[in-house]
Amino acid sequence: MIEITVRTLIISLSSTLLGTAIAVPVGGLISFREFRGKRTLMYLVQTLYAVPTVIIGLFLFLLISSAGPFGSLRLLFTSTGMIIGQTLLILPILVGLTVAALEGLDLGLRESLVSLGATGLQQLLLLLREARFALLAAVALGFGRAISEVGVAIMVGGNIRGFTRVLTTAISLETSMGNVSLSIALGIILLALALVVNFGVNLLQGGGRA
Repeated sequence: MIEITVRTLIISLSSTLLGTAIAVPVGGLISFREFRGKRTLMYLVQTLYAVPTVIIGLFLFLLISSAGPFGSLRLLFTSTGMIIGQTLLILPILVGLTVAALEGLDLGLRESLVSLGATGLQQLLLLLREARFALLAAVALGFGRAISEVGVAIMVGGNIRGFTRVLTTAISLETSMGNVSLSIALGIILLALALVVNFGVNLLQGGGRA
């Protein structure tokens, strides 16, 4: 049980950090730039918020299976493949909320930075700092989505004991086998992990305001 818990935490945190590292600069560029099709792009990103996890799992499975274009990388039924899958799952949420956080800032702040001669990169960094509380909330939401998903974990990870089994797939398996008490215990652990991480995010937000 400890092994499964640690693996769940590592995979979910890794995918959240990777997704954040990609989403923040991408969201910043979308927010800063005016280009044709921007509204359509944001509509597509927001549509992907609710994409079923099995669709992401199927898409990634086709890419990394032995017959797929990336089959030679041998990512199928590995923790790395699961991290990639969870990253793809939460990326639209992180990008969309990053854009919303930046565009929710006072327009006068951006104009002031321009008037002071700040470069584009300096503007982005300063605006990200101002929007850090909203960004932390986005990260917490992304982590919650990652740690609770099942579709990608089963289709890409394979729920292999000792290698890719995580709390959500273990709960699904134990429930199907009639081990309800064990499923409940695993569910409590999963909930506790989510609460601890979100509590940590709340502490960062509170500490930042102080």
